Amino acid sequence: MRTVLLRRLVLAAAFSLFAAGSALAQAGTTVIIVRHAEKVDDSADPLLSDAGIVRAHALADALSDAGVSAIVTTQYQRTQHTAAPLGERIGIEPIVVTASGGGHAAEVAARVRQLAPGTIVVVGHSNTVPAIIRALGGPDVGEIPDPAYDHLFVLTLSEAGVQLIRTRYGAAGASQAPAGR
Repeated sequence: MRTVLLRRLVLAAAFSLFAAGSALAQAGTTVIIVRHAEKVDDSADPLLSDAGIVRAHALADALSDAGVSAIVTTQYQRTQHTAAPLGERIGIEPIVVTASGGGHAAEVAARVRQLAPGTIVVVGHSNTVPAIIRALGGPDVGEIPDPAYDHLFVLTLSEAGVQLIRTRYGAAGASQAPAGR
């Protein structure tokens, strides 16, 4: 049920950009930002847990018909494996923007602007997703709690401003993973 609702929200946001028929609407960009799915442990570069694999496939189910034109991840396995089912389903190889230091959010925002217009999926971490949203001109969404893996943010970027939709995807309360990114 959530997957169907999410798909409708994403498609409605994208449709509202293109339905107007103006030059501004045609140049619009939709950025869908998620945190990586559940991880198997708290090591430096963990794989996804079974619940995380299920959530990664739920993301692919939710976004496979959303007209995604690019996917951006970090160098970590957990972000790449979260994006992999979607990328494989739609035939897009994710672009890696290395997470290093305090400039990561600005680097992702710059890459999104290079890739625009279109629908771009960004898979980040609990400590980078809010910063990426702000770097793209979105509002402060607060912190993402360590065990929360289901937040999904849809930013619509246009000359008229930035609009944000905050929703969730995948099974509710799928797991309580270890703390951390």
